[in-house]
Amino acid sequence: MNKIWLIISREYLVRVKKKSFIVMTILGPILMAALLVTPTILSMQDQQNRLIAITEKNIDFLEPLNKIENTQFNVIPNEEFELLKKDFSQTGYYAVLDKNEDQFYLLSDQQISLSVKRSIADKIEKIIERDKLKLAGIDLKVLEESETKINIQTKIVTLDGENINSSTEGSMGIGFITGILIYMFIFMYGTMVMRGVIEEKTNRIVEVIISSVKPFQLMMGKIIGVALVGLTQFILWIVLTFALASLAELLLFSPNELISQANSAENTEMMSKITSLVGGINFIQIMLCFMFYFMSGYLLYSSLFAAVGSAVDAEADTQQFILPITIPLLLAIMLIQPVMDNPDGTLAFWMSMIPFTSPVIMMVRLPFGVENWELIISMLSIIIGFVATTFLAAKIYRTGILMYGKKISYKELWKWLSYKG
Repeated sequence: MNKIWLIISREYLVRVKKKSFIVMTILGPILMAALLVTPTILSMQDQQNRLIAITEKNIDFLEPLNKIENTQFNVIPNEEFELLKKDFSQTGYYAVLDKNEDQFYLLSDQQISLSVKRSIADKIEKIIERDKLKLAGIDLKVLEESETKINIQTKIVTLDGENINSSTEGSMGIGFITGILIYMFIFMYGTMVMRGVIEEKTNRIVEVIISSVKPFQLMMGKIIGVALVGLTQFILWIVLTFALASLAELLLFSPNELISQANSAENTEMMSKITSLVGGINFIQIMLCFMFYFMSGYLLYSSLFAAVGSAVDAEADTQQFILPITIPLLLAIMLIQPVMDNPDGTLAFWMSMIPFTSPVIMMVRLPFGVENWELIISMLSIIIGFVATTFLAAKIYRTGILMYGKKISYKELWKWLSYKG
């Protein structure tokens, strides 16, 4: 046991002292914030204004169509319309909207944007629908006045009979983010273990280490050491994120401004909306479960990554073995949306019980509420899964770690697994 702790401390200290660890720990919160904010900013700045030509015969459609954002329509004579359909060069028009009997056409010298096509189709459908209602003798003003929009407020009833405001959108957002983060962390730190094994094997350092410790001890020490590195980095990211947010507030606002802001009606309303958005979500449970599923999911997958690293001589040879390992994780990512649509369904239940998919799927389900017995079974199954995969990975590791210059196949791996020596 002492030897395992020596390997753990070595793996931990070597990686924590690296400049890359320090740099990524500092830049991690900044990069994560940029990853979330940048796409929104870029999409807002990338809103292209498009000009579409329409003929005089279709002028009845002009006013409703001009209400489409970032798209303008210009009526042109029929003669110009016919010429434009043949040559778009230097006209400034994005497309031509034409109608032949009951069929509408968008003609352009480039592929039409899907959003433009949908928005125009939706508007034309509403125009035709209103025309049919007019012909039927229905008063459109009465119809408009009868249109009603409602907002359904969801509430969760607690065991003591208290009603708490909740939000499906908030639960979906938290579930999606935590599921994606679990996937990223498992994959990132799992491949770190694999690269470490390949590096030691290539440099022949492992031959010296194996003379003092057993292969299983070396594998477990490396896995747990990297796990502690990931845990340390994750905790530091949380602390730094809160510290940066607090520092930004202090730099941007004076103490008096912060007090006045906190007491302002707008801020009170915003806090009320945030409370409603995250109401009914047990953040302590989610944080604790996130730590558990991150560690257990990492331990399960890292043992397999370590086995792959021991079976090859170079990172380029790992691709054929990594794909089958990562398929369950990729499947879990693909199932996030169906699970959020029906978090209590059969698919969501079983995917959160299977050890290879439960780290992602259970984190997606948790904000919607999960029975304690389901959570316990899921946790037990992933622990059992980790023990099983570690047992199998150790068989591959002890043989592959000292094997050089041979291209390993699945048949060879099966021999190592079935060997009872």
